[in-house]
Amino acid sequence: MTRTALVTGGNRGIGYEICRELGELGLDVVLTARDPQAAESAAADLGARPEQLDVADAASVAACAHRLAGVDVDVLVNNAGLYTTTPVLSVGEADMMETLQVNFVGAWRTARAWLPGMRERGYGRVVNVGTGYGQTPADPPGMGAYGLAKSCLNVLTRVLAREAGAAVKVNAMSPGWVATRMGGAGAPRSVEEGADTAVWLATLPDDGPTGGYFYDRERIDW
Repeated sequence: MTRTALVTGGNRGIGYEICRELGELGLDVVLTARDPQAAESAAADLGARPEQLDVADAASVAACAHRLAGVDVDVLVNNAGLYTTTPVLSVGEADMMETLQVNFVGAWRTARAWLPGMRERGYGRVVNVGTGYGQTPADPPGMGAYGLAKSCLNVLTRVLAREAGAAVKVNAMSPGWVATRMGGAGAPRSVEEGADTAVWLATLPDDGPTGGYFYDRERIDW
């Protein structure tokens, strides 16, 4: 059986690499992006299916789910992100709300759209792409609004894992500091290194972990 993976923010950077590697592993890939032309261009390079999807827009998520009504989405990678690093007491309300919408609420929207189908079919993998700035083992999350939103995403991961059932594996991961447009050219990690754990979690065996947070395939505290 050929599995289908949907990746948000798949037109560049880590998301693009995740799409590329999942395609090489034999999955059918739905590459989504907020800009439909960017989705089409990136998908054409990879032989993937392009779809317009803005996770910050509930209507856009609903419309994408409607277009894919005949597609069994088995793997969902919530990669779309917005890097707003203004401290929480200084960031404007509009920027704070947008950061939460993209990095946190958007993942809840996509999970609500596609996770129930996974649960009904008895198979699913959900991967939430987080950040080390969202970890809270001792200190509050760093990097302002971005870290706060990603910390919320970690909590969502645990909640979804509990509601999904044993057959659907829901995990979060940190790609580290990766040399992308968001991370900057001086970052020490390649997109291949950043994408590796996400691809691993997206293809876990039936006895794989769920509800965890991972870096370089190792479970870590957050």
